[in-house]
This record gives sequence, C-alpha cells and structure tokens, in this order.
Amino acid sequence: MSRATPLILATALFMENMDSTVIATSLAAIAADIGTDPISLKLALTAYLVALAIFIPISSWMADRFGARRVFRIAMLVFLIGSIACAFSSSLAQFVGARFVQGMGGAMMGPVARLVLVRMTPRHRLVDAMAWLTIPALIGPIVGPPFGGFLTTYFSWHWIFIINVPIGLLGIALVGLALPNEQRNRPRNIDGKGFVLAGLAFALFAFGCSVVSLPALPPIYGFIAAAAGLVLGYAYTRHALATEFPLLELRLLKVRNFRINIAAGTFFRLGQGATPFLCPLMLQLSFGLTPFESGMVTFAGAIGALAAKFVANWIFANWGFKYPLVISTAIGTAGILVMGFYDPATPIPLILAVLVFTGFWQSTFWTGQNAFTFADVEDKDAGQANVMSQVWGQLMFAMGVALGGGTLELAHRIRGGHELSLADFHTAFFVVAAVGFLSSLLYLRLPRNAGHQLTGGPHVH
Repeated sequence: MSRATPLILATALFMENMDSTVIATSLAAIAADIGTDPISLKLALTAYLVALAIFIPISSWMADRFGARRVFRIAMLVFLIGSIACAFSSSLAQFVGARFVQGMGGAMMGPVARLVLVRMTPRHRLVDAMAWLTIPALIGPIVGPPFGGFLTTYFSWHWIFIINVPIGLLGIALVGLALPNEQRNRPRNIDGKGFVLAGLAFALFAFGCSVVSLPALPPIYGFIAAAAGLVLGYAYTRHALATEFPLLELRLLKVRNFRINIAAGTFFRLGQGATPFLCPLMLQLSFGLTPFESGMVTFAGAIGALAAKFVANWIFANWGFKYPLVISTAIGTAGILVMGFYDPATPIPLILAVLVFTGFWQSTFWTGQNAFTFADVEDKDAGQANVMSQVWGQLMFAMGVALGGGTLELAHRIRGGHELSLADFHTAFFVVAAVGFLSSLLYLRLPRNAGHQLTGGPHVH
C-alpha cells in the first residue's frame, strides 16, 4: 500500500477537523451575530454529531453498494453544501440545520476512509497506516483555531465555512485521480427497520440531553426526548439480536477486548467532547481573549498531537496496547482537570505547555484505540466493527458536549447571576475530568499482550 493513499483519504479528515476546531473558537461570535447565547449553540455541535451517529451505520453498506470512491466524493460534496449553508445562516434553527447537513457528509467521509484503509492494509501495518491517515487530519486542528480566530476577529465568522469550498474541491479531484476503485464486497440487504430505530434513538437521546439544560426551552422537552430515545434504543437492541444482518452488529460486544475498548473509549470521549466547547468559551468569556487570541492558545494541543503521530507506532510496537492506553487516557484526562484551576493570572506559556503535553498523549490514545478496535475482530466483521466504534464514538462526543454544557448551565443556575463566571467553568471541568478518568480504570482490565498481532510481534515489555 502506498502512503499516498492514506494521505489522499486524509484530505477529507483535514477539512472536517479544521471545521470543528474553528467552530469551537468562534462560538461566542456566532452566537452574538445570530441572536442567541453561547450555551444554546451546543445544539449546533450536537446536531453535527447526531447526524454522524445516524448515517455512519450505513456507510459500510453504501461503500459496498456504490463503491467507496464514489461514496467518498459525494460525501465531500454534501459536506461542502452544508458548509455553504452554515455561512449563510442567520438564526439558530438555520445554523443547526446546516450543521446537520454537514454531518451527513462527514458521516460517510471518515468511516469510508478508514474502511478503505483497513481493507487495503495488512494487519501488522495497520497502526502505521492509521498514523499516516491522521497526520494531515491533525493539521486541521493546528491551522483551524488561529486561522478561524483570525477570520472571526478581523473579518467575519462566515469565512470559516466558505474556506471549506476550495479545500473540498481539491479533495474531490485528488480522490477521483488517485484513489483506486477497489474490489468491493457484495452488499448484504440493508436493515431498514434497524436504521429507523437506531437513527431515532440516537437523535432523540442526544437532542434530549442537550435540551435539558438549554435556557430557551423547558427542561421537560429534553427529558421526554431522552426517555423516548432510550425506549427506541431498547427496541433496537431486541431487533438487532433477533436479526441475521442488523444495522449495528451488537453481537460483536461478546469479543472481550472489543467490548472493553468501546466502554473505556466512551468515558474518554465524554471528557474530550466537552473540552472544545468549554475551553474557548472560558478563554473568551472569563479571560477576555479575542477569538484569535484564544485560537492561538488552543491550537497548541494539536502540535503535541501531530508530534505523537511520528512515534505512536513505536510506542505500541514496544510496549503493547494496555499500558500506553492506560497512561494516555490518564494524562489526557488530567489535562482537563488542570483547566479547572486556570484563571486570568495563569501564565499563558504554562497553559501552552500543558496543552502540548496532553495533546501528545491524547493523540497517542486515538491512534492506538482506532487500531485496537480490530485486534480480535475477524476480517469479515471489520466493517461492522468500524461502524460500531465510529457511531458510538460520535454519539459519546455529542454526549460530551451535552455534559459540558449541562454542567456549566447547572453550575450557573446554582450560583445565580446573569453572566457565566469562571467558577462555573471550573466546576464543569472538574465534573468532566472525573468522568474521563474512568477510562483508565477500564483499560487496566486488558491482558498485557492484548493486540499484539497488530504490531507484528507477541512480546511486550
């Protein structure tokens, strides 16, 4: 496999990751311009992630039915249409709808890229291939916050979406020219009932959790939606276990290491999902920084993340998966905890150093966790394992936004007052970090040689 393949696939991930980090930096400015408050804008972040959770499950079927290259290019086009719609949004409802369209495109880009890579790469080279896939994707978070903050501060937030157009068109051209039209599997019948049940369950539960703490709507609407989502989720579980080819193959959870990886990743994602929402808002609303200044601070984490991609393969090859996953989740979550102690007097170089260090270990985790998903899964189930990990991961990121925003709003209500205070942000960071630390405890349950077949050798130190 040529390294050009993961780099070309990563064009879409670059665009998607830059977009998400740019939006986090510009939330306060967007909220002010469209006439809403920053906490309400978590609906826009949640809408994108819910769209991912709804449409990722059919990404594998779409790739098999219509060809990965064609689906990948169409997905990038849908993402561009959503980006243009975001740029021209003038209300919260329009912005949320446009983000949902973006999510429909994003739902096909990431999973199809990973699926193509898994099918084209020998298992012992998978960690290395995943690292190359994510290197250009990590340039997005490096470029995104300062560039987006610059555009928002000195021009207009609308330009952070318009910039996707030339990047996306370049990606569509490169994929058409260089990505092989690989032999695809014969698609099995799509689980239509499962798609409806799972999609509604994800959407209602995520929407409900976000609305519970939304200042503009009564909490009862959120509770009703979340409860309905749980009921539909139970209905889907019963359907999936009684169906030969379900949309999401829940029977894969019988594979012990796969199950632990999903469970531990759940708690880590809850913490990481909240941070891009909380950190830029704290820097702007409590520290008084401009979007550009806050972007120059938060991009430091991406520098550490980029550096990790060049050594992640060595780390897992020499030390196995268990202890690097335990250490990386512990340090990544400690970075969230530390944010709960920052105040305007905290030296910016100290904040930058912590972000670079924790960004390194967070990135190490993502590389290892993505590859470890396939450790004990048979080749015929790789597509389903990919889909399940992606769907659940995106849903947990959405829950992380809801957790961070909900804790922030609850702390604000308990304290009283009209404006969000620094103490409200500190409380939110402490709660989110406590949840994230559970991931380290779960990874301790892995056997020492877990995933050895992915690194080309059975021995670990």
